[in-house]
Amino acid sequence: MRYGILMFPADYAIPVTELGRAAEDLGFESLLFPEHTHIPASRKSPWPGGPELPKEYSHTLDPFVAMAATAAVTKTLKVGTGICLVVERDPITLAKEVASVDHLSGGRVLFGVGGGWNYEEMENHGTKPALRWKIMRERILGMKRIWADDNAEYHGKYVDFDAIWSWPKPVQQPHPPILVGGDGPRTLERVVDYGDEWMPIPGRGGDLAPRIAELQSMAKAAGRGPIPVSLFGVPPRAEIVERLTSLDGVHRVLFGMPPAPAEQVLPILKEAAKIAGL
Repeated sequence: MRYGILMFPADYAIPVTELGRAAEDLGFESLLFPEHTHIPASRKSPWPGGPELPKEYSHTLDPFVAMAATAAVTKTLKVGTGICLVVERDPITLAKEVASVDHLSGGRVLFGVGGGWNYEEMENHGTKPALRWKIMRERILGMKRIWADDNAEYHGKYVDFDAIWSWPKPVQQPHPPILVGGDGPRTLERVVDYGDEWMPIPGRGGDLAPRIAELQSMAKAAGRGPIPVSLFGVPPRAEIVERLTSLDGVHRVLFGMPPAPAEQVLPILKEAAKIAGL
């Protein structure tokens, strides 16, 4: 079992460099950062996690800057997005960002992706919420071409570019693992279509066991092997970890850390390491 952590890299929280070094020293495999480019002040879209949107959503650093800074002060720790809002980013630029961090880190990127929940936020980026899944699919497929081909081109309805040159290519070939977040009605279809792993949030949906079984059945029907599952935002509680790690297909547990000063975060991090048996 692989154990990692995730934290909103808020401007008032423990520096990501300090958190990354501590996580690596304790034996964690990975550190993932969520993303929001901004939060519209209208607050029309309800937050899926509850009635009040936490402060960190509007105070978070850019995840790729946080990933690069963390990679620079660590040696083995994987760094990633959890999740990157692909529908709010230009795919050619995003492909360059992912490949650049993978290049600089020596192949340590985990690329978590999602469509997002804040409609006003994505509209500010020119994305119509009703089209976000189609747009995300084409952007990811277009990025795969950029990562894999020297003369990369992609022609879709929402992403369309003739042959381009773009280096560096990712160290990880054909590209860093794509972890598809969420657990909506068609999420598993997206995982099988263009993902390498599924990354749901335990507790946000129903029983994960039948959903994981469904995923593996769909993967087999599509001619794919078993698809790994990473669990996002797991509380550092022994009984929860024991139950979730017993599920077939789960290969990574990501503990959620509060975006807070070091004196609050580091004791929780050490307790999580103890629970994980690191």
